[in-house]
Amino acid sequence: MQRASRLTRELSLLATEPPPGITCWQNGQLDDLRAQILGGLDTPYEKGIFNLEIIVPERYPFEPPKIRFLTPIYHPNIDSAGRICLDVLKLPPKGAWRPSLNISTLLTSIQLLMAEPNPDDPLMADIVQYKYNKQLFLLNAREWTKKYAGQ
Repeated sequence: MQRASRLTRELSLLATEPPPGITCWQNGQLDDLRAQILGGLDTPYEKGIFNLEIIVPERYPFEPPKIRFLTPIYHPNIDSAGRICLDVLKLPPKGAWRPSLNISTLLTSIQLLMAEPNPDDPLMADIVQYKYNKQLFLLNAREWTKKYAGQ
């Protein structure tokens, strides 16, 4: 019951006061959500629309939602299956999830990760070029954005 009321409250807040560039909605059931993140200005993802899947576990908010990109994205911290390497998406001790966090906070954190990749904790080793050849990374990321996330 706590999960349902909290999710309803969070979705209501996301609908009335969404973070800039982020939308989130139910995909049928309460625990199956979808979100869109617009690529940020002055990033290689600019003008891209990225779709995400959010699966809310039974133990939410004591366990973080499972979030993955449905839109392919060229990013060192996001793998080809759309899984995201971000500490707030994992339980301690390896992660930083806390029940005080919410879906809006997580989506904002993902949006920030898109703008500022963490090359020291890559999920995609072959995209680690971000650290050594940023121009090539930016070129590839823009191409993928145009190809997969174009409007």
